[in-house]
Amino acid sequence: MHGCLSMFPNPAAFVDLETTGVTAAGDRVTEIGIVRVDAGRATEWSSLVNPECSIPAAIQALTGITNPMVASAPRFADIAGEVATRIAGCIFVAHNARFDYGFLKYEFGRLGQTFTAKVLCTVKLSRRLFADAPRHSLDNLIERHRLPSHDRHRALGDARILWEFVQALYRDRSVDEVDAAIARILRAPSLPSHLPADALDAIPESPGIY
Repeated sequence: MHGCLSMFPNPAAFVDLETTGVTAAGDRVTEIGIVRVDAGRATEWSSLVNPECSIPAAIQALTGITNPMVASAPRFADIAGEVATRIAGCIFVAHNARFDYGFLKYEFGRLGQTFTAKVLCTVKLSRRLFADAPRHSLDNLIERHRLPSHDRHRALGDARILWEFVQALYRDRSVDEVDAAIARILRAPSLPSHLPADALDAIPESPGIY
């Protein structure tokens, strides 16, 4: 890891998923990509996943992942141990992280396993550091920070973009400013003692009464 990134939480797992839809409770993962950054070394891993259901045509068109491609891929149950090992002890970094984190919680839950991690959402990080920017989608980040964008809409390609985004932040903004923004996002919310630590995970980002 570059010297200016020395204060970034280590280790960190930059995670992206491709899925059959947008509802974690009803849809399934079709691909997972992880870039784990630990002590200055980035290691990459990805796998297609057999969702055990059909991928809608619109999703196939967006991601390029087709039903024949995943037909012989491992089921999530077959790679759950690998995924857990690669994320273990890491800050979980994702774009609109509640989506990816929620899907993994459901996938592990279907196996009777728990999955928890401290989460850093790069949408929130972008909003905090670039409050005047009108949009914070991954495509907006790519354009604003001139990030390489090979294999867009594939899990490992998008995970790589997130790692590039964090490096760009430390290159273009002061270290103290970026560190403070990350610390603020990672600060755990105060919850009543009878609630589990992940009680807020299912609450939407949009304003409302929940």
